[in-house]
Amino acid sequence: MGEIDDAIERADREAFTKDPPKTLKGQIGFLLKQFGSAKAVAAEIGVTADSVNRYRRGARKHARADVAAKIDDAVKARWQPLVRKRRQKQAATTGGITVETRARFGYTAPVGTTDDGRFRRLTVHLPPEYAQRLFDARDAGASDQQMRGIIAEGFKEVYFQDGGARAMGLSDVEINDIDYLDLDY
Repeated sequence: MGEIDDAIERADREAFTKDPPKTLKGQIGFLLKQFGSAKAVAAEIGVTADSVNRYRRGARKHARADVAAKIDDAVKARWQPLVRKRRQKQAATTGGITVETRARFGYTAPVGTTDDGRFRRLTVHLPPEYAQRLFDARDAGASDQQMRGIIAEGFKEVYFQDGGARAMGLSDVEINDIDYLDLDY
């Protein structure tokens, strides 16, 4: 997963209306319902089916740290899919998406102006159509670079060109060297 995909996942997790299971037994029980078998859960988290069954029965109360992290990630990635979809639909139709980032922005500008990339810390609210494009691209398996392009295009229109009020000669904006990127919707 790339930086944009991780940011979408973090934003989705903020929408949870109920906390996911915290105990190992509860997490394994949830994953068994999702995957249908101990063998499938074992393949997902990198242990044997016997280990999964021991976790389920409570015979083993604690997993190794690396396995516990995989279990936690697997649970959170599948927790409350309808809440995630509803929130994404709202962002894509009415709410839009807020992007907060510190990254190097480069751009192509007319002759006589500077086009040297520089670090900027920006918080920009993008209209719903950019949220829709971003979610569609993610669902289609787009690369992190393609999703960066969607966000960069939104920054160009909303921030750099201020909706057509300035910098009309600016043709391309690129996001490089991302220090951090957070999304909110």
